Amino acid sequence: MKLAIVGVGKLGLALLEGVTAQGVLPPAEIGLLDANAARAQDIAARTGARVITQADLGRAERILISLQPRVFPEAAEWLAQPNAGYISTMAGVPVSALTRRLGTKRVVRVMPNLAATIGHSQTAITGPREAGDAGDLAFAHQIFDAVGDAYDLPEHLFNAFTGMSASGPAYVAVVAEALADGGVRMGLPRPLANELAAKLLIATGELVQRRAHPALLKDEVASPGGTTIAGLAALEAAGVRGGLIEAVVHATRRGTELGKDQD
Repeated sequence: MKLAIVGVGKLGLALLEGVTAQGVLPPAEIGLLDANAARAQDIAARTGARVITQADLGRAERILISLQPRVFPEAAEWLAQPNAGYISTMAGVPVSALTRRLGTKRVVRVMPNLAATIGHSQTAITGPREAGDAGDLAFAHQIFDAVGDAYDLPEHLFNAFTGMSASGPAYVAVVAEALADGGVRMGLPRPLANELAAKLLIATGELVQRRAHPALLKDEVASPGGTTIAGLAALEAAGVRGGLIEAVVHATRRGTELGKDQD
């Protein structure tokens, strides 16, 4: 068994679908272990992967841990296997905690975001030298390149990456909702306002990527004395820019707190 996925929630399922669709691994080489046995059975039937038990983990070359951080200390007792490499998606759980609890330095810490479910994740990857020597880092890149873009990142920046990129879809969803509410307040039908807000964010992301700085796009849209600059002034008065910055700051700090809980 090339890979065991422990925790087949939205992310685990997205990774399973990504690696099989991109030909990284055949479904028959992937084992699924989840507390919800019925869900695991259903996913296995649809994808061709195999349902496994805790006792089967010893046969896995690598184990991907997609669990809630709070359950890791207890789960580590049966996750730890003598010859396996590990890939962890658990927010706030540092390499040091993974190494200590799993009894190996063949650990890779990753942080994707929900866009993995549509093949557009941004994923940070890090691990010690031993994980690189064993090919675990390269394998992690194969997995997460299959569901988006993967970035090698020093671990001391992981919580900042989590606070911005991993948590970011929620912030942007609030922006979309607020824009749609503004459209409804000014008379647009709700279904149309929601559709316009979603498509606006998609198109704006494409436009921003084609410019050296987001401010260049803002300046292109905001003509002197026009509607956009009036709206931008209202955003500044409401503290929207500062609010988004603080969201990243607070989420980063929470990631640090989660890491301390693993000590």
